[in-house]
Amino acid sequence: MQYRTIANLNLYDSPELTRLATQAACDRYVQIIEDQPLKVMLCEDDYPGWLNPEDLRYLEKAETPYRAPVWTEQAIRDRIPEIIAFTHAAMSVPNTYLWGGTVAPNYDCSGLMQAAFASVGIRLPRDAYQQESFVEKIELSDLIPGDLVFFGTIEKATHVGLFLGENRYIHSSGKDQGRNGIGIDELSAEKDTVSRAYFAQLRGAGRVVQSYQPGERFG
Repeated sequence: MQYRTIANLNLYDSPELTRLATQAACDRYVQIIEDQPLKVMLCEDDYPGWLNPEDLRYLEKAETPYRAPVWTEQAIRDRIPEIIAFTHAAMSVPNTYLWGGTVAPNYDCSGLMQAAFASVGIRLPRDAYQQESFVEKIELSDLIPGDLVFFGTIEKATHVGLFLGENRYIHSSGKDQGRNGIGIDELSAEKDTVSRAYFAQLRGAGRVVQSYQPGERFG
């Protein structure tokens, strides 16, 4: 049985419901995995989490199950201006970095990417390392607007941004080494402190050439 959300909901990373894992925007599809504690999975990206039982009132039975959209690479490329516009609009309103945030106004890095692409109907996996595994890997010299740039350790991507062109990218970064919200930085070791900090962790880049299909389990 699948359900649809009729409000924006928080999903947590444990049954204790103390730390946000992700969010489900209104009209997402949800499947209940366990009743006690209440564990669910978001159908569009196969992402699990625990739901506050009080939020069951915001789920209604789906008349038909979720059907993942199929996009061609060219169709995705045609939507890139809208995706970039979404990130700029998100940056234009007051916002702060929110771990697990995928709903306006407060996002984490991969949540902003997921929301931006979802705004035109293209689905990405949830976390930065999953998105890195999902995209088509490209050389940094081949970057074009709309590509994703990844940062982190040798072992794993922990941060992601959207390339804008002219060596700039937009991302939601945290307090410790970022801007505590959405901002634009450069792929450079010679610019401001934030740009330098992330550039030192640059892992690579990738291009979105498809929309996520449930069951793919990237990352």
